[in-house]
Amino acid sequence: MSELHFPWIELSILVPLLGAIWLQVFGSSENTLKHAIFFCVVTLGLTLVELADFISMGSFEAHDHWPFVDWIFPPDVFVVDELSAYQLPLAALIFLVTVMSTLRTKAPRFSPKLALVSETLVLATFSCRASWALIALLICSTVPPYLELKARNRCTRIYAIHMSVFSVLLVSGYAWLTMVDVSGPSVLIPGALLTAAGLLRSGIFPLHLWMTDLFEKATFGTAILFTTPLVGAYAVMRLVIPIAPSWALQSIAVLSLTTAVYAGAMALVQKEARRMFCFLFLSQASLVLVGLELVTPIGLTGALCLWLSVGMSLTGFGITLRCIEARISRISLADFHGLYAQMPMFAGFFLLTGLGAIGFPATIGFVGMELLIEGAVEVYPLVGTLVVIAAAMCGIAVLMAYFRIFTGREHRTMVPMHARVTERIAILVLTLLIIGGGLYPQPGVATRYHAAKELTVQRAKNFPNEEPVTPVKHDPHE
Repeated sequence: MSELHFPWIELSILVPLLGAIWLQVFGSSENTLKHAIFFCVVTLGLTLVELADFISMGSFEAHDHWPFVDWIFPPDVFVVDELSAYQLPLAALIFLVTVMSTLRTKAPRFSPKLALVSETLVLATFSCRASWALIALLICSTVPPYLELKARNRCTRIYAIHMSVFSVLLVSGYAWLTMVDVSGPSVLIPGALLTAAGLLRSGIFPLHLWMTDLFEKATFGTAILFTTPLVGAYAVMRLVIPIAPSWALQSIAVLSLTTAVYAGAMALVQKEARRMFCFLFLSQASLVLVGLELVTPIGLTGALCLWLSVGMSLTGFGITLRCIEARISRISLADFHGLYAQMPMFAGFFLLTGLGAIGFPATIGFVGMELLIEGAVEVYPLVGTLVVIAAAMCGIAVLMAYFRIFTGREHRTMVPMHARVTERIAILVLTLLIIGGGLYPQPGVATRYHAAKELTVQRAKNFPNEEPVTPVKHDPHE
C-alpha cells in the first residue's frame, strides 16, 4: 500500500478534536465561534492538501506512515482511497460553512464544541474501511446529537431507540460476518443485519421517523451536520456492497427508490420549512443509494458524483433556511413572507442550492443526475423513470418554498436582515463550487468513474460466479 508524504489523515482527525479541547479550556462566549471557525478552516486545509497528495501519487489507496504518530494510530487503521478521498474535504467544508453561518446569539444552543467533536468522528469514519474501528466510529457519531437533545431538555426517546437499534444491528451483523465465509450463502444473515443498519442510518422508508424527529427537536445546524455528510451511505458502501449479492442490492434499490418518490411527494405538502428540507434531503440521499446498488460503472459513477453534489448543495440550502430562521424564527410555508427585498443574496443562494441539489443544468448536480438516470435506464427502465419523477417533485417543492419565503407582500422590519461577512463568505465559496463543478465537471467525473470500476472489481472478487448486471438491449428499429 502506498504512503502519503505526511500524516495528513491523522492531523485532519486530531485538529478538530484539539479544537474542541481548546474551546472547553480557553473558550469564552465571545470568541467561541471565531476559534471554532479557525479550527474548521485548518481542518479543511489539511483535507485539501491530503487530497492533492493522494492524487499526485496515482494510487488507488494510501495510508499515513510516520513513527511520531504510530503510537496514536496503527498505520492500517485509517486509509484514504478513491472512494473516500473526495468525501473528506466535503465533510470538512460542510462543518466549516455551518459554523460560519451561525449567529453569535445562537452559539449557546448550537454547541461549537460538539460540532468539532462530530467533525472528528465523521472524518475518522470516512478515513476508515470495514473493521471494528469503523463500527465503533459509526456508533460514537450518534452521541453528539443525543447530548444536545438532552441539554435542551427535548424528548430523546425516538432518537435513542432508533440509534440503539442501529448500534445493535451493526455490532451483531459485523460480529457474525467475521465468523462466516463472505463468498458463501452463510453471509446472508449478517448481510441482512448490516443492510438494515445502513438503511436505518440513512433514513430509508419506513425507518425515517428518527430523522424528522431530529430536525424538529434539535438545532438546525446539528441536524444538518448529522445528515448531509451521508454517513449512512458510506456505511452501506463499505459494509454491504462488497458482500451483498445482486438480488439483495436490487431489494435495497427498490426501498431507496420508494423513499425517493415518497419523500419527494411529502416535500410538496409540508407547511414548515424544516420538514420540507428534511424530506427533500431524504429524497435526494435515497437517490444516491439507488445508484450505489445498481453495481454498474455508470450507475456507481452517477451515485458518487451525486453524493458530492447532494452534500454540497443541500448543505447550502439548509444553511440558507437556518440563516433566515435566525432572523424571523421558524419559517411557515403556509404564508407568503415577501423577504426578497430585504435579503436578495439569500434568495439567490436559496434558488441556486435548491436547484443544484436536483441536478439543474450548469450546476454540480447535473452530470451526476444524468449519469444516474442513464445507468438506471440501461439496467431497469422503470427505475430511471421513477428517478426523474422524484427529482421533478423535489424541484417543484424547491420553487414552491422559494415563492412562499421570498415573494408576496413585503414586510419591512426594523432589524437588519442582510447577510453578515462570514455568511457571505460561506455563500460565495459554495456558489463557486456549485457553478464551477457544473461548468467543468470532467476531473471529478473521471476520478469517480475510476473509483466505481474499482468497486465493481472488489465485488467480482467476492462473487466470482455472479453474472454482471448488463444493460437492457433495445431494438434500434422499434
